Amino acid sequence: MATLQIYEKLLLFPLFQGMSRDDLEQVAGHTRFGFSKISAGSTVVAEGDDCNQLYFLINGTLRVETTADDHGYMVVEQLEAPVILQPEVIFGYTQRYTHTYIAQTDANFIIVGKDEVLRLSEDFLVFRLNLLNMFATQTQKTSRLLWLYVPDSLEDRIVRFFAQHCLYPAGPKVFHILMNRLASELNDSRLDVSRALNALQCEGKIVLRRGRVEIPLMERLLM
Repeated sequence: MATLQIYEKLLLFPLFQGMSRDDLEQVAGHTRFGFSKISAGSTVVAEGDDCNQLYFLINGTLRVETTADDHGYMVVEQLEAPVILQPEVIFGYTQRYTHTYIAQTDANFIIVGKDEVLRLSEDFLVFRLNLLNMFATQTQKTSRLLWLYVPDSLEDRIVRFFAQHCLYPAGPKVFHILMNRLASELNDSRLDVSRALNALQCEGKIVLRRGRVEIPLMERLLM
């Protein structure tokens, strides 16, 4: 990929926003970038894989699968370019992916190794600040989850459960979860959960299938 093309692609991502033109040209010309095209249906990275590089999705759509620790349920959603795959796990206590990413369409990536990420952080103040802001924002959002008000109605608690188990609160989602497990997660009866889910289905916000709940548009469910 030509330097000018790399320059234009980098501007799509928050890690490089705010950098001067001279800095970006230096990054584009002197950073060791990898490039990868993943065919539709192929796995990009799997849950548990080591994270020793950053994947910048520059075009295409990914299927993202996230599984509970005991594999009792799973959430499937979609991500579209531009997006970085779990930048927070390249550092920290557990440097492994916690989601599985599968190319839903042909997908193109720019890949930056961890050593290059460290060098960019050392050489460019704006890059370092963007990286810190990204990590800090995610930490702050996560820390607030424990202090959110618990909704009174079961329907609202179901909606919150779905929202808190998604990467992004928009687009289609599929929850592969049994009614008994959802009731256990919500500390409520299976019958009451079934009634609440059917009420949401009657409102056109979800579609119930055997062993799964389909959400056509997460943002509509949150309205």
